[in-house]
Amino acid sequence: MANMKQQIKRYKNDNAKRAHNASYKSALKTAVKKVIAATEAGNKEDAVLAYNECASKLDASVTKGIHHKNYANRQKSRLAKLVNSID
Repeated sequence: MANMKQQIKRYKNDNAKRAHNASYKSALKTAVKKVIAATEAGNKEDAVLAYNECASKLDASVTKGIHHKNYANRQKSRLAKLVNSID
């Protein structure tokens, strides 16, 4: 660990940010899994609701700087194809 006061503070802040981002990423992965599960079950209404929640979380992750905008757009496109494939 660092000896300088500012570096000690930065180390603590970085650990806190890392933990927060990890929990946010985990929640996002769960939202993606809900969309996939709903599409595999063939339930269009649940899939659309889960997709809307997931898209919102993806947009928020871009705003917060957790993910890149292309990552979010790619995931939303992939999930939208899945949801739209349900007949």
